[in-house]
Amino acid sequence: MPVVAIVGAQWGDEGKGRVVDMLAQQARMVVRFSGGDNAGHSVVNPHGEFKLHLIPSGIFDPGVVCIIGNGVAINPKVLIGEIDRLNERGVDTGQLFISDRAHLIMPYHLLLDGMEEEARGGKALGTTLKGVGPAFTDKAARLGVRAGDLLDKKALKERLGTVLEYKNVILAKVYGVKPLSLDEVYTQYCRYGERLAPHIRETTIMVDEALGRREMVILEGAQGALLDPDFGTYPYTTSSSPLAGGACLGAGLGPTKIDRVLGVYKAYCSRVGSGPMTTELKDETGDLIRERAHEYGTTTGRPRRCGWFDAVAARFSSRINGLTGAAVTRLDILDILPGLKICVGYELDGKTIDYFPASITELARCKPVYEELPGWQAPTTEIRSYEQLPLEARRYVTRLEELISCPVNLICVGPERAQAIEKAPIF
Repeated sequence: MPVVAIVGAQWGDEGKGRVVDMLAQQARMVVRFSGGDNAGHSVVNPHGEFKLHLIPSGIFDPGVVCIIGNGVAINPKVLIGEIDRLNERGVDTGQLFISDRAHLIMPYHLLLDGMEEEARGGKALGTTLKGVGPAFTDKAARLGVRAGDLLDKKALKERLGTVLEYKNVILAKVYGVKPLSLDEVYTQYCRYGERLAPHIRETTIMVDEALGRREMVILEGAQGALLDPDFGTYPYTTSSSPLAGGACLGAGLGPTKIDRVLGVYKAYCSRVGSGPMTTELKDETGDLIRERAHEYGTTTGRPRRCGWFDAVAARFSSRINGLTGAAVTRLDILDILPGLKICVGYELDGKTIDYFPASITELARCKPVYEELPGWQAPTTEIRSYEQLPLEARRYVTRLEELISCPVNLICVGPERAQAIEKAPIF
């Protein structure tokens, strides 16, 4: 059975959670490999409607082992709350495991995230203020605290003492904030450790054993390719790689182990936070898409910026992820529109380009070059066969395939598991 990486191919919020939830019925393991609780996956299935932030979307199948990989930054308080809410609703979390190498979000990360954003003023990045960026900063600076540290209280206190001494200097002398108490933070995280200890494991062994048994493993991404710190709209990006390449690092397996890479696209574009978005619609059509799709952040509740499908960015995303297939979600949102537009190129300083610029100043100057297609103006939410889709809807999907140079395997026409159309086999 294959190892499948499922990644966001735009700016996040494409519907990865619902795709993972559906495909997890065929899998034995789902590994979340990046991000933190700044990400949010909405899932609707026979158990109800759920909003997940850290726990993999395969958690609803009791036969699936779910792993929070080493590439995830974990706020223990948030994770425990998520476990409790799932348990209260009858979802078993006994098969949930946490990499002992995953870094933890600490109280000073939350403080620094808020104060750094405030200090940026009008140039704020639009972070979710969840402490994720500062946690990954500490990971790179070798100042992090990891989930495995919670299992050794003596080592935890020594580690905290060293790091907190440094952080308190920044909090007090740079931001004028009262220093954090070592004893209070230590006691708090000891309690978290006691609660999470049964879940913390050396998870790379578990992944390798699943591969040895030839079981299907899904690698679940967070955010989207255009928020990657290397290839996204830097500095308006996230702090860990949401790309398929990041799946190898964040889950702990070699690149030769991945058999399929499925990119998830919305049938239009949306983005939360700051940064250039070439096809953004600041008009009635953009408002209509937002309200019809309820485009508000799962984590923050912030309204998402909406626009037409950007095929230039989509093709770039397909290339850097090495997509073998794509899922197009929210096609039904376009059902009522009489006409549609797809951005097929950019106009930059009077010249037409077909690539996604690295420079955000260049990208901000880009104007979309549109191709227009007729809408279908017919409901699609009850359709379960590709051949039954309106002709104009099929032509729209076919054109997306041509422009992103990647076959579309799956089309979603609603949030529920059943509201999915298989255009071509994924596996």
